[in-house]
Amino acid sequence: MPPLSILIKPASGGCNMRCRYCFYHDEQLHRETFSYGQMSEETLEILIRKALASAEGSCSFGFQGGEPTLRGLDFFRRAVQLQKKYNTRGVQITNALQTNGLLLDGEWARFLRDNHFLVGLSLDGTKEVHDRNRLDADGKGTYARALRAAQLLAAHGVEFNILTVVTGQTVDALGKIYSFYRRSNLLYQQYIPCLDPLDGQRGAAPYSLTPEKYAVFLKTLFDLWYRDVTAGHFIYIRFFENLLAALLGRRPESCQLWGRCALQNVVEADGSVYPCDFYCLDEWRLGSIIEEDFSALAQKPAARRFLEESLSGREECASCPWLALCRGGCRRDREPFAPGNAGGNYFCAAYREFFPYAAPRLTALARRLSQVPLAF
Repeated sequence: MPPLSILIKPASGGCNMRCRYCFYHDEQLHRETFSYGQMSEETLEILIRKALASAEGSCSFGFQGGEPTLRGLDFFRRAVQLQKKYNTRGVQITNALQTNGLLLDGEWARFLRDNHFLVGLSLDGTKEVHDRNRLDADGKGTYARALRAAQLLAAHGVEFNILTVVTGQTVDALGKIYSFYRRSNLLYQQYIPCLDPLDGQRGAAPYSLTPEKYAVFLKTLFDLWYRDVTAGHFIYIRFFENLLAALLGRRPESCQLWGRCALQNVVEADGSVYPCDFYCLDEWRLGSIIEEDFSALAQKPAARRFLEESLSGREECASCPWLALCRGGCRRDREPFAPGNAGGNYFCAAYREFFPYAAPRLTALARRLSQVPLAF
């Protein structure tokens, strides 16, 4: 197999928070088994052994949830031990953790630093915006605790990014959010458009992000970022950096800009494997890593159908002048895949407004960065 990417859910969808927009909780409600509990060390060992036997060159392990730290630090210590034990072919291993930060302390921070984990810390900007949707199990806001986690990680030298879910309210407070991150030296940022419930009308939830709002968000954020980077101030925003990579002829690392899906190999706590975090549903269950290996799971009919469908629903994209940059976007935003549905991305109107607005400056910036021919 080529390099392998695995996303592990050590505590299934279990979480010590009750975020209003949680897409994984919504997925749990739409499958027969709501939660698979906590992953055993036996299952962990099987998946690491099989992953490192299959991967060629590199293997990335991401730990997500729910909230993965609920499984306890010893589980992660064991994961690192098993990676060392079974990496007999010199595969390059990377580890990442996505967390709400509530359980992090000095012991966690030292482990993450010493073992070179890249951490994605969820923080939705200002207290007002964050606490509107990111509540704990008692219904209380978590802003202060998330900010404390960011300060803890920084103090211990842990490499981390800020993960901000973009809602309609985020757009209205974007200037304050960006300024706060900049003042706080939170310079590695990823902005994630929130998802509406699977069976809900898009744009109808209190937190929904509409295409109109998303267009305003992208243009405003780009102006703020471009002003800083052209003035020599470092700010990393994943979406813009991926667009620059595409312009420079490199493959973006964000799958939404690949033009087709790849298998993420999401491993639930019981060993069940799914193709993507957005599709951990019964119809997309590929099988169990306990019973089969990753190469066999990749050949399952559901896996092939998932990959093939990612190329459909793009008829409207064929004549779009921005296809070389947009690449159709995330397939979750192109549902439903049905006969006669020409598709298009839910955020297509936002992208059609953003790209002509930003492309000239992105192109100029790419030329400053490199003299190689541009892909666009």
